[in-house]
Amino acid sequence: MNTLAKTTRSRILIVDDLPGNIKVLAELLKDEYDLSMTTSGQDALRLAQSGTLELILLDIVMPGLDGFEVCRRLRENPGTRGIPVIFVTGQGDTEDEARGFAVGAVDYITKPFSAPVVRARVKTHLGLKLAREQIEQSNQEIRHLNDNLVAVLSEQKKANELLDRANRFIRSTFGRYMSEDVVANILDSPDGLRLGGEKREVTVMMSDLRGFTLLSERRAPEDVVMMLNRYLEVMTEILLHYNGTIIEFMGDGILALFGAPISRPDDPQRAVACALAMQRAMSRVNAENRERHFPEFMMGVGLNTGMVVAGNIGSDKRTKYGVVGSAINLTARIESLTVGGQILISDATATACGPILSIDQSWEVMPKGAGRPLTIHQVSGIGGTYLLRLPEPETILLKSLDQPLMVRLRVMEGKHAGQNEHMGTLIALAPPRAEILSDLRAERLTNLQIELYDSREQLISPYLYAKVLTEDAGDGRQILHFTSIPPEAESFLHALAPG
Repeated sequence: MNTLAKTTRSRILIVDDLPGNIKVLAELLKDEYDLSMTTSGQDALRLAQSGTLELILLDIVMPGLDGFEVCRRLRENPGTRGIPVIFVTGQGDTEDEARGFAVGAVDYITKPFSAPVVRARVKTHLGLKLAREQIEQSNQEIRHLNDNLVAVLSEQKKANELLDRANRFIRSTFGRYMSEDVVANILDSPDGLRLGGEKREVTVMMSDLRGFTLLSERRAPEDVVMMLNRYLEVMTEILLHYNGTIIEFMGDGILALFGAPISRPDDPQRAVACALAMQRAMSRVNAENRERHFPEFMMGVGLNTGMVVAGNIGSDKRTKYGVVGSAINLTARIESLTVGGQILISDATATACGPILSIDQSWEVMPKGAGRPLTIHQVSGIGGTYLLRLPEPETILLKSLDQPLMVRLRVMEGKHAGQNEHMGTLIALAPPRAEILSDLRAERLTNLQIELYDSREQLISPYLYAKVLTEDAGDGRQILHFTSIPPEAESFLHALAPG
């Protein structure tokens, strides 16, 4: 009996009309795979006929044959239809993604992409291809056994061992970027791959790096990928240690669940402990950034406990484990209120955790779109069996400026700045905190876009972002926490108030 064993490196074809995009993908994959590269769709079809390709990473927008047409022709050809095709493209519309799956792609990755996601999906689809081949061979052997009843028991045992090895391979492959609980649910349950879901009470976690989007626009792509990869590696290790289910990496953001697909009595407490461990680990991430002369990051984390629908979502061609429900949206609102280094939780999560939490302060906010005020709590520690605390925050003493600086303020409406402009002055500073004097009278936790000017009223930068920390006491003064500072503004501010 022959069995398929992978003894050579898989060969992958990268197709993109921009050599720079090919270079980025090649750098991610060259250590593990043999790579072929082309900028032409027609050339890709020719290379696919060689019979040695095991996976194709394919751009959509290309001169001549576009990616959709290349994929369609690959699927029509019996000699190439078995090669998995993953679209890697800047076309992020839902219609484009649906069309990609309709012409036969197995996956769809939108640029800019996360390196761990690219590696994991490549590894997954190569593993699934090998598993399908192994299972097909196993089926052929089983059919042969029907003609050889004398050897049926011994051969059945061998077939079961082969199928078990295939399942272990799939489990190992998926497990590199999914929780083991999700893999077990897919492989071990008879209905694991059936579309559908179930209502569950879960604790939802969302985290995000402050200012990373602006930073990524100003750094070399390879630096951005390296910084993001290391951050996600550290956070993934902690999440899996606390039995969190990673639903999705959203650029520098993470969406995770505690309570699905496996529910445990301590899901809310474990989620808070995980958030504390993640915040504590940021010192390790930033130490490595300093060694590489990269900027340091700060992360905000939001947690909420509530009912969701969790399960396998998608179509017959593509399925993912996901969640839907208002509890997800509320978690996103809570996370958006955080500043770097902060953990904010809903009242539902605080109640579920009980008195073992150390809560620094609590307040009511009215998130956009919410029908009633929301009580949130800032957490600094947890007792019980976890015994985790955040480091004591440093006391920040604002330094009054000899000459106040002019600022223009706009309230952020979602991801865009509003039209109304307010004038003000920056009167005291200790980055990342500042005190302003203005007529804005913004509510606590309001997000602002700030134009900063020097003492001669020359523009330093139009793209500082900050969150309001204190209510106006009636004199127009409010304390801000900068959430994103461009390099030119950072050096200017630190020169005024050095740390």
